[in-house]
Amino acid sequence: MLCQQPPRFFLLLFSLWLMPPAMAQEKEIVLGTTTAISGPAKFLGKAMVRGMRAHIAEINSAGGVHGKSLRLVVLDDSYHPPSAEKNMLRLINEYNVLSVVGNVGTPTAVKTIPLAIQYKTLLFGTFSGAGILRKSPPDRYVINYRASYEEEMAHTVRAILDHGITADEIAFFTQEDAYGDSGYQSAIKALTELGFKHGDALSHGRYTRNTLNVEQGLLRILEGPVKPRAIIIVGTYAPAARFIKLARDVFPNVRFFNLSFIGSEALAVALNGIDAHVYVSQVVPPLDSTLPGVDDYRHAMQQYQPDAPLDAVSLEGYWVSRILIEGIRKAGKAVNREKLVDALESIEKLDIGSDETIRFDEHEHQASHRVWLSRFQKDRFVSASWDEL
Repeated sequence: MLCQQPPRFFLLLFSLWLMPPAMAQEKEIVLGTTTAISGPAKFLGKAMVRGMRAHIAEINSAGGVHGKSLRLVVLDDSYHPPSAEKNMLRLINEYNVLSVVGNVGTPTAVKTIPLAIQYKTLLFGTFSGAGILRKSPPDRYVINYRASYEEEMAHTVRAILDHGITADEIAFFTQEDAYGDSGYQSAIKALTELGFKHGDALSHGRYTRNTLNVEQGLLRILEGPVKPRAIIIVGTYAPAARFIKLARDVFPNVRFFNLSFIGSEALAVALNGIDAHVYVSQVVPPLDSTLPGVDDYRHAMQQYQPDAPLDAVSLEGYWVSRILIEGIRKAGKAVNREKLVDALESIEKLDIGSDETIRFDEHEHQASHRVWLSRFQKDRFVSASWDEL
């Protein structure tokens, strides 16, 4: 006797065949990052990913968000802008990510920001303090965690001048691209605001991104009219370390100041214990801090990234993902790209265990404005006070 109705099994298969592709992803929320997993800035990209994955693993182990697990798609751009551009398009169109998060670098951001705006996809927590990510009023689809390079440089320049070094005794060594330009211009702005009107006349050496060709930049500083007592470096850890080693022999008492982007742990390894006065401004608190958010980070790394070192970059990645996921939670079960931005802009008093309350709105797209200082001591960077230079 023939069955008058199809078996339930075949009805189920037929319904799955008719299901829209998007429904297959309903049980997970996909985030993405294009970052430096290879190349000369790979420490930064890998560390950001480790921190983000540690918090994502925490959330997934607790049941996810609205019953959905989180997945982070990582694409390598080697700190190369054209690769970042291609990866951004893949994340948005091929992987259909809810948000791009934790990208590394300013030159890569030059390529990814226009795509975020064009495709109305949030670019969140980029590892850069550049002004291009901080327009006024802000771009709707660009939201940041960290303090800006202007804020880092304002602290650095004031500390230099407050400790007896005159403005004309400052020199610059910068990466020859948008990152180097942003840091340099931020320092010149800080000098101008403190009354020094001739910042553009100070010695300024440069080097090409993704190279160790620092000698020509050092020569430019040597040829300057004044022997520097402070050199502000806007670069990545490998060329910066090479420059410091060479410059220290010429200027044995000079102080070297670096932006947080350099990655203090990677710089410490590259310096290899040399005797030099090296400082790094930081946008997260010291790793030995007793703040609850730092304790949470240490616990998560121990549990979900047990073989990874603790460092300021992965701490930033951990906090970046923590804020973003709070926005996803706040956006509700039917979260989409627009609802996520709306949800983040409605955050008023978010406590992630740092020493400041986080808030966003349509005019405020930066979570933190704090800047700390660390100094090089033997083989590592330790917490320092801005008053101790």
